[in-house]
Amino acid sequence: MAHYLDFEKSLAEIEGKAGELRAMSRRDDGTDMEEQARALDQKADTLLDDIYKNLTPWRKCQVARHPDRPHCVDYIRALFTEYTPLAGDRNFADDEAVMGGLARLDGRPVMVIGHEKGNDTKSRLERNFGMARPEGYRKAIRLMEMADRFGLPVVTLIDTPGAFPGKGAEERGQSEAIARSTQTCLGLGVPLVSVVIGEGGSGGAVAFATANRVAMLEHSVYSVISPEGCASILWKDADKMREAAEALRLTAQDLKKLGVIDRIIPEPRGGAQRDARAAMDAVGAEIGRMIEELSKLDRDALRHDRRRKFVDMGSKGLAA
Repeated sequence: MAHYLDFEKSLAEIEGKAGELRAMSRRDDGTDMEEQARALDQKADTLLDDIYKNLTPWRKCQVARHPDRPHCVDYIRALFTEYTPLAGDRNFADDEAVMGGLARLDGRPVMVIGHEKGNDTKSRLERNFGMARPEGYRKAIRLMEMADRFGLPVVTLIDTPGAFPGKGAEERGQSEAIARSTQTCLGLGVPLVSVVIGEGGSGGAVAFATANRVAMLEHSVYSVISPEGCASILWKDADKMREAAEALRLTAQDLKKLGVIDRIIPEPRGGAQRDARAAMDAVGAEIGRMIEELSKLDRDALRHDRRRKFVDMGSKGLAA
């Protein structure tokens, strides 16, 4: 059953009515009802275009968190072959919020790493809603260093509200693990490309996305803090998340203007949740292009390219 966001209620009513008419048409062989259903389909298509044409930043946050959006595990299954998962940080434990391993992308061997939120209650609890603990970042460091030794491009898929803020994570060195992961990204001598496929929250996202090329899906978001967290700090009122989302400039369109990201990957009409296969194919094609572009650079040039990108970050669009 499809999930509808609060601003899609009118769309839900139209599509629901069309579905009811089709069910009645099948039972009673009603040609007239089928025609009415097609008319409602056209109305729904027009409304869908209107809704998604001018999404506010807060609505983009809602779309980025949509439960039906494809997650990291879906992208790995759809785009990569011969995926061999690698687990554990060789220090404390395995973190289910971070998945990664060796794979092939269009026949090219790569290391793929990403946040996984889970898609039902059981898996969301197991995956800790995509919020990585220190051992998750240390696992990612281990996999990135392995890729560097064997000359494999690294692909990271970002989808996290942020690093896990629990007491145990802090006791095991959460901030140090994030910093080390970011440092490892900067030091790699192989291509590193990142795609924000949903939420890119705080240092938990930067630890995987300090890359040569960073792309975002059209309706994904990437920010130093969630709108709710920002509103709680600035206004002492989490209900002001809409104002916070506007101020944070967290949309792909804003971040492209600022030079924080490099590419925007268009989503199917109505968002990736309405046509997961098309969205995943678009991401796969963009990853392939970015890796091909970077494959021409040697190890030193790749490091210089990556560091220069982050030194220059924010210089674009400052007057905007």
